[in-house]
Amino acid sequence: MTPKTYDCAAGCPVEATLDLIDGKWKGVILYHLCDGTLRFNQLRKALAGITQRMLTKQLRELEECGLVVRKVYAQVPPKVEYTLSAEGESLRPVIAALATWGTARIARVNEGLALHAA
Repeated sequence: MTPKTYDCAAGCPVEATLDLIDGKWKGVILYHLCDGTLRFNQLRKALAGITQRMLTKQLRELEECGLVVRKVYAQVPPKVEYTLSAEGESLRPVIAALATWGTARIARVNEGLALHAA
């Protein structure tokens, strides 16, 4: 894969980051891999609602851009593990910040709903 180039206008670093983790699933996949190496089916179980095809596609894209490492074991049935690469590890604080913000956001929304229901 040829790395994408950016013109580095204002917001370019944010664009470059979001370009790697865009979409519904990539950030969530990276979040789960922050806990350690996972096999394909472990990831699939952790991501309720994702299809096998979509998980495969998202993992390939994450591997292609260098955020995830795929290790295949020569055995029957095949065993494939995914782990964060060094570049993926560098996203750990970003993923943690997103999780913290999301937790607080969910609490605020739920609190607002509870106030409206009362």
